[in-house]
Amino acid sequence: MLITSPANEKLKQARRVRDGRESDLIFVEGERLVEECLQSKLQLVACFHAPQLSPRAQKILADLMDQGCPIYPTDDAVLETVSDTVSTQGLIVLASRPNFTLDQTMSLRDGKAPLIVCLDAIQDPGNFGTIVRTAEAAGASGVVALKGSADAFAPKTLRSAMGSAFRLPVRDHVEIDEILVKSFESGVKVVATQAEAETIYSAYDWLQPTLIILGNEARGINRELLERCDVRLRIPLRPPVESINVAAAAAVVLFEAARQRRVEQG
Repeated sequence: MLITSPANEKLKQARRVRDGRESDLIFVEGERLVEECLQSKLQLVACFHAPQLSPRAQKILADLMDQGCPIYPTDDAVLETVSDTVSTQGLIVLASRPNFTLDQTMSLRDGKAPLIVCLDAIQDPGNFGTIVRTAEAAGASGVVALKGSADAFAPKTLRSAMGSAFRLPVRDHVEIDEILVKSFESGVKVVATQAEAETIYSAYDWLQPTLIILGNEARGINRELLERCDVRLRIPLRPPVESINVAAAAAVVLFEAARQRRVEQG
C-alpha cells in the first residue's frame, strides 16, 4: 500500500535514523549506495521507494525483496520529506550499522603491514567520507575516528565514502589513550602530519606498521596527541600556500605509502 502521509510511523523512524537518533541503524539513499549496501550483506530493516523507478532501481528493489527487506512504496512528495538530498533519489534503505572492532581496523590487508588512518576531530562529513574512500583505494587497513569527529555513518559521510565504509573497517568514538596503547602493544608507529615537522612525508618508511593521524580542519592535531606521536611529517607546500584540505593531505601521504609498498612488492 502506498504511503501518502508524512506522519506515517515508518517514515518517522526513517527521519530519526537520518538525523542520527537511532545509533544502531544507518540511512542509505540512492541507487549506487543501496547496491553497495546490498553487496555488504548488512541486515536490511526497511526500504522506501518512489512509485516510478528506473530499470536499475527496479532491479535493486527485486534484490531487496529477495533479501527479505520490508518494502514501502511512498508518494513522491512524501518521500521528499524523508530524503537527505536536495531532490530525492527515489530509493531509501534503513540498515544495521556496520560494527567493526579496533582489531579489525589494525589488521593486515593484502598481506602487508597495517596502515591505519586516525582522524582527530574531523568535523566535515564530506572530508571524513572522502578520507575513508581514499584509505580503501590506497590499501589502508582501516580508519579510526577519535571522539569529537563527525559520525562515520551519517548520510553525507556515506555518500562521500561511496560504499567504502561498508567494506573498509571503520571504528569511531575511540579515546586517544585507547588507540595509543593499542598501537604501542601492536608495534605500530604513530605518525602525525605537522606543517613544522622536519621530516618530509616521502622520506618516511611506509613499509612498517603505521598509524597516520590527520587533524581537525581548523586547529590541526590535538597538542597532547601530537606530543605523544613517534614521528611527525610534513608535506612541502609552495609559498604562499600554508595548508591544504585534510582530505587532500590524506591522499598525498596514503598514496606515497601505496607507492612504496607497490615498489617493495616489485
